[in-house]
Amino acid sequence: MIENDDFDLQNFLPYLLNQAAEESSLAFQQIYKNKYGMLRTEWRVLFHLGAFGEMTASSIVTRAHIHKTKISRAVQKLVEKRFVTRERSEDDRRQELLRLTPAGIAAYRDLREIAENYDRTLEAKFTQGEVALLRVMLRRLGERG
Repeated sequence: MIENDDFDLQNFLPYLLNQAAEESSLAFQQIYKNKYGMLRTEWRVLFHLGAFGEMTASSIVTRAHIHKTKISRAVQKLVEKRFVTRERSEDDRRQELLRLTPAGIAAYRDLREIAENYDRTLEAKFTQGEVALLRVMLRRLGERG
């Protein structure tokens, strides 16, 4: 320990947010990993396509704030698992349109129901007012700029 250092890591907001994010996502992470063999970025791509429909990888990069290389790898894995298809865009041949296959839709619906139940479990630790405030504060912290 460095002398006269009064920095409190245990109370540093980014550290607390990271700890809370890791802890709160562990159980859900085990479900999509064990049931579908997905990693975190893969389920996030799956959920973006399930929630928003056909998208390009670039759109997912922008919405999810994940590096394009990670998205590209996740898309490739989801294509290999037959959860996602790729098709060249008629408007811009450099872009591929991604969409869920029937198997991808089924996995999304299954995981969405599990996610909704998991979310309710997390919410149960707080009052309704605390949950609403927490969501507002986290959205504000997640805003860019």
